[in-house]
Amino acid sequence: MDAFYASVELLRYPELRGRPVVIGGGRRHQPEAVTDPVSGEVTRKFATLRGYAGRGVITTATYEARKFGLHSALGLMKAAALAPDAILLPVDFDAYRRYSRLFKQAVARIAPRIEDRGIDEIYLDLTDVQPPGADLPLPLAAGDATEGWGEGATEPESEIDAWWRARDVARALKDAVREATGLTCSIAVAPNKLLAKIASELDKPDGLTILRPDDVATRIWPLPPRRINGIGPKASAKLTALGVHTIGALAHADVAWLAEEFGRNYGAWLSRVAHGVDDREVVTESEPVSISRETTFERDLSARRDRAELSEIFTDLCESLARDLARKGYVGRTIGIKLRFDNFKTVTRDQTIAAATQDAQAIRRAAGECLKRVPLDRRIRLLGVRVGSLSPQRQAEDQPAGV
Repeated sequence: MDAFYASVELLRYPELRGRPVVIGGGRRHQPEAVTDPVSGEVTRKFATLRGYAGRGVITTATYEARKFGLHSALGLMKAAALAPDAILLPVDFDAYRRYSRLFKQAVARIAPRIEDRGIDEIYLDLTDVQPPGADLPLPLAAGDATEGWGEGATEPESEIDAWWRARDVARALKDAVREATGLTCSIAVAPNKLLAKIASELDKPDGLTILRPDDVATRIWPLPPRRINGIGPKASAKLTALGVHTIGALAHADVAWLAEEFGRNYGAWLSRVAHGVDDREVVTESEPVSISRETTFERDLSARRDRAELSEIFTDLCESLARDLARKGYVGRTIGIKLRFDNFKTVTRDQTIAAATQDAQAIRRAAGECLKRVPLDRRIRLLGVRVGSLSPQRQAEDQPAGV
């Protein structure tokens, strides 16, 4: 999805279209309704980054804001220095999750083999998926082509035809997402997940990119290695220091040299991905290990002086986590907390309860017991709650008592 959180907000506040907008503020940055005393006309007053003080970070930014160097994970104080007049909006994860469900449901009606990669990104397997309304029969499976022609069989689809068909499916997917949500998305059709991930960024926003194997050298190789998912900042910096500035240069690097510099396994992987090799399947079903909620405070909070505020935030986290579990159909037995103090030390505690739950009060009770095991003598900058040891709710209900 294109600048997903920001795009959802623009549906709510269409007057902000075309303006630099960042998402990442707190409740105090909610727009205010202003009534003109003469005309009675009601308009909205929006907060800006000017004068921002705090530790918040940008969750996402509109493409107009990105022209100023504003991007996700950038501190809001730094963003304020770059673009003080950019609009600042608070995050609304409930709205983003609702639109996430809508776009995925629209996609599933056309291409049901989906690997869910988060709130705004999915992989699809388009093998044998026909565009909506197409009356063409599906081609024979590859293994059937040598067995002669049976009644109603068709000639196996050519590679060229397959790419055209996939392009038409992608267009239908974009139309379906826009109709269901009012939002745009960018789709890349490629031979594998690695290349699709890279190519999906090439023509944003509202892009449709077709990347055939023969296109790797012209479209992928000129890009920096950092564009490959799995090459992090440290590996990217080392490649730059070694004179490897593009994916193409990485593809032409000697595998033995890469193994010497990065280790045998990672060096071999670097060579493979630079050539666009990826044999990972689209995984349509996977069980989450845990579900969590956490928040970073705009100012450090004291367990003693800010007890009431911390208690309210703690309860909100547990209730939101319970709703997440109910929506996704899971219960869990391991309840945990996460604290980050003003010295950036992070502490976690957890405990396993007798019966799996998705009840907010039970989660808060168990998480509260975990809190008692942590000395709260420093100010707190982050608080999180986690539920692990998950199982599907129906499965848990079917278990006999005592199991």
